[in-house]
Amino acid sequence: MNPLVSTTNQSGVAVITIDNPPVNALSPGVPEGLASAFTAANADVGAKAIVVIGAGRTFIAGADIKELEYAAWGQPAKLPALHDLLATIENSAKPVVMALHGTTFGGGLEVAMAGHYRVAARDGVMGQPEVNLGIIPGAEGTQRLPRLVGVEKAIEMCVTGKPIPAADALAAGLVDAVVDGQLLDSAVAFALDVVSRNAPLVKTSDRTDKLGTPERNAPLYAAGCALAAKVRRGAIAPLKAVDAIEAAVALPFDEGCRRERELFSECVVTDQARALIHAFFAERGVAKVPGITKETTVRPVGKVAIIGAGTMGGGIAMACANAGLQVLLKEAEQAALDRGMETIRKNYDVSVKRGRFTPEGVEERMARIHPQLDYAGFDSADVIIEAVFEDMAIKKAIFAEIEGIAGADCVLGTNTSTLNIDEIASVTKRPGSVVGLHFFSPANVMRLLEIVRGKATSSEILATALALAKKLNKVGVVAGNCPGFIGNRMMFPYMYEAQFLVEEGATPEQVDKALTGFGMAMGIFAVDDMAGIDVAWRVRKALRHFAEPGVRRPLVQDQLFEMGRYGQKTGRGWYIYDANRKATPDPEVVELIRSSAAGAGIAQRTFTPEEIIERTVYALINEGARILEEGYALRAADIDVVYINGYGFPARLGGPMMCADQIGLAKIAARIAEFHAEFGERWTPAPLLARLATEGKTFREFDLERA
Repeated sequence: MNPLVSTTNQSGVAVITIDNPPVNALSPGVPEGLASAFTAANADVGAKAIVVIGAGRTFIAGADIKELEYAAWGQPAKLPALHDLLATIENSAKPVVMALHGTTFGGGLEVAMAGHYRVAARDGVMGQPEVNLGIIPGAEGTQRLPRLVGVEKAIEMCVTGKPIPAADALAAGLVDAVVDGQLLDSAVAFALDVVSRNAPLVKTSDRTDKLGTPERNAPLYAAGCALAAKVRRGAIAPLKAVDAIEAAVALPFDEGCRRERELFSECVVTDQARALIHAFFAERGVAKVPGITKETTVRPVGKVAIIGAGTMGGGIAMACANAGLQVLLKEAEQAALDRGMETIRKNYDVSVKRGRFTPEGVEERMARIHPQLDYAGFDSADVIIEAVFEDMAIKKAIFAEIEGIAGADCVLGTNTSTLNIDEIASVTKRPGSVVGLHFFSPANVMRLLEIVRGKATSSEILATALALAKKLNKVGVVAGNCPGFIGNRMMFPYMYEAQFLVEEGATPEQVDKALTGFGMAMGIFAVDDMAGIDVAWRVRKALRHFAEPGVRRPLVQDQLFEMGRYGQKTGRGWYIYDANRKATPDPEVVELIRSSAAGAGIAQRTFTPEEIIERTVYALINEGARILEEGYALRAADIDVVYINGYGFPARLGGPMMCADQIGLAKIAARIAEFHAEFGERWTPAPLLARLATEGKTFREFDLERA
């Protein structure tokens, strides 16, 4: 008897239930159990039809990704051999109805498509998200999906990896019915109706009416490749998915399946697949924090009070309201409060126009945000988040004020991006309640929440902060308390090196183009303009960067600040911006850079994109190695999660530390040694990077050894 798959009889229908918590993954034992259950059900004279359903909260959420990781890294893997199972399902002499609820993803959808019919719960979602892991569907998904939904929809689903809700699946032909109420009862009734009608059983593999012809589909394939370039720039797997769907049209089913397997095998051993699978597990591993166990108390959070209604405070308020939390939003002056609420309203209006929220949903969210000019109600808040300017004196004054207001169990959070958490906590009598909650702008959109642990921050407070991140649908990464924490500490050498490059002869546009060509979501000068040159100026002053005599300092950014060129907010920064915030290179800035460099006696030369990447990205990696060795990041993988989710580092490269592994630490260390000889102290090689390079090891191996 297989404990993962069981069969019961309901009204003459064999009900096969998959029970492999938490998500009924197709781990070893599940495919075998399904095959045996189908054989038995077909032999059972008391069963007229077969229904397959998942126990718990979902149907089948996909394959066991741990096995996929083994395969990607060339280790022995037990990937599910689904091809024989799918043939067994499809060749059943009795009608097979798949009852889908929760998430039906990847291998789960491939199993579902082998059935003769599919019935979905209204809240169910379906998809082929394999491209998120750098692979394509490998169990006939690219062959059956276009037969059910057509070539265009199949390409869209496989290239983007985005799931579709049950209603859309019904409209596309992926499911045959969407039901409310008890899914199992509805699926059994559907199966009995099929039996009563004596309807002929049609295999999905035999359907061809939606496939079209290679000639008619040629524009669809071209559009699919264009879509891949737009939504997954530089990614291999989406293009392979288009190739596989093209094979579904051009080849008989069995040959198309063989071609799909070939393409899958090509994808799974690529650096991109390894990087994306690494990123998948890295994101799920960040919650493993020393001192935090299942027994650690997590304080309930239902009400959040926020101090400051500016860009960050307003975004945090929206994130909390979106999560169903009650929000108190405090400002010092009515005009600032009104501006903050107006901005929140405008942001929500944009979401309505884009179809993300309904007008009713927006009103519900707005009703959860309570604007005010005083601390009324703060005494009952579960979390207080200070979100004012990056100024230590102001932040300390606020924490001194809330000391006597906040409840005894309240989490005291500061949205600082760089400042010392311990110094902020020093003005309170309960430093154990203070934690850094570094949201990223726009806070209602960006997934990263950097959670900064001070020397006194308690395990309960840290665990509650991690739970809050999850409640807000964000990725919470714990960082140690150093200037800039993980993300911004690494950003400084990356940003400064880019500015040194333009002083030496490059242009902001050339540097940004090299970085976006590498895969970054935005170039560093565009990022500086978006975040605000005035913000960078404040941070630099607060952290006393370049205070040591003889240390090279950027020449131009301060001049832009003094000129009032703050970036997008003023329409001028490193670039000029139109009303839609579209950037155009500014000859005036290039001339300012050249004159400043000439005045400082800096020699000019040209740079290749490769040199720009080495000077900027290698600086990022070197500082990351230093942070890891000093213990401010728990794992190299945590650094990767921070940079993928907060700084636009391409997921297909796995984050800066995984990217370093794939470039080769020996190659990077050698180049950094050359930069050290040429440029001096700022390029001092991180000891950990040098050691791992000498030992022939990787950051991934460093993590595994310490796990």
